[in-house]
Amino acid sequence: MPIIMNTIQVKRKAANIDELDLTLLGVPRPEAADGECVIEVTSAGVNPSDVKATLGLMPHAVWPRTPGRDYAGVVIDGPAALMGQQVWGSGGELGIRRDGTHGKYLRVNAQSVRAKPATLSLLEAGAVGVPFITAYEGLRRAGMPKAGSVVLVGGGNGKVGQATIQIATALGARVFAVERGAEPYRGHASGPVRMIDASREGIADVVRAETGGHGADIVYNTVGSPYFEQANLAMAIGATQIFISTIEKPVPFDIFAFYRGQHTYVGVDTLALDSQACANILDALAPMFASGALKPFPVLDDYTYALADAREAYRAVLQGASERVVLKP
Repeated sequence: MPIIMNTIQVKRKAANIDELDLTLLGVPRPEAADGECVIEVTSAGVNPSDVKATLGLMPHAVWPRTPGRDYAGVVIDGPAALMGQQVWGSGGELGIRRDGTHGKYLRVNAQSVRAKPATLSLLEAGAVGVPFITAYEGLRRAGMPKAGSVVLVGGGNGKVGQATIQIATALGARVFAVERGAEPYRGHASGPVRMIDASREGIADVVRAETGGHGADIVYNTVGSPYFEQANLAMAIGATQIFISTIEKPVPFDIFAFYRGQHTYVGVDTLALDSQACANILDALAPMFASGALKPFPVLDDYTYALADAREAYRAVLQGASERVVLKP
């Protein structure tokens, strides 16, 4: 019987995507140990952190391993209560400190497995993961938007930006979103989104002018340094700014404005959230997806790849794909 090549393995660091040593392996179906389940993966979102880890840019990565953090699929071995269920999940350890989701089979702790919402297809569910988990965790640590509160999102058309806007508008917040040019908001929202063109509008000027001088109660700065100064100027008294990445590491910091503004800064690193922590966040998000308040990212044919084309999927993400990139093992 021929061996079916069904799993990606990365063996060593690489200077760039063309030098990446990706191997397509034939891996037999594993058996679940006590307390585990085996999932046959149907779809697996590809995140920037997945690609950076394959290139060797994550300090805790092990070699060799199968990349990938996000998944959706069907339980084919494990506790009887889970057998046959269509499930979704993610984990900061997956694909970095252990084998991940870019393969046919995934063996995980059964307690970290959750049934996906019925409103999502398996293909869509596998693309939710990291962006929505990152968005939710940042907002949770900032106290969550309230109805009528003001949320400013730097990088509003990025996937974390879109997830943040979905959650914030679903909770009744007023949302401003920033991009570097004139472009409409491209994602789902439950309310209006005021797009700010940072190339010709002052971010803080717009937010202050259109909130009667109040400013933003929560700033979700998904890009870091480029918007740091303007985001600080836009913050209301007692506001929180959330960071998940940056371009420049050192930035000018006005301590006086910080303490006079009673501001808080929150750093979010979802690599520190294991599969159980991510499952808890998906528990909070699932009812919002079930009700239609949140929508999955569109999964388009041009951005869906077979495992044999994983290098091109990783390249698309590294080059800043505008749509969610998904592997179908």
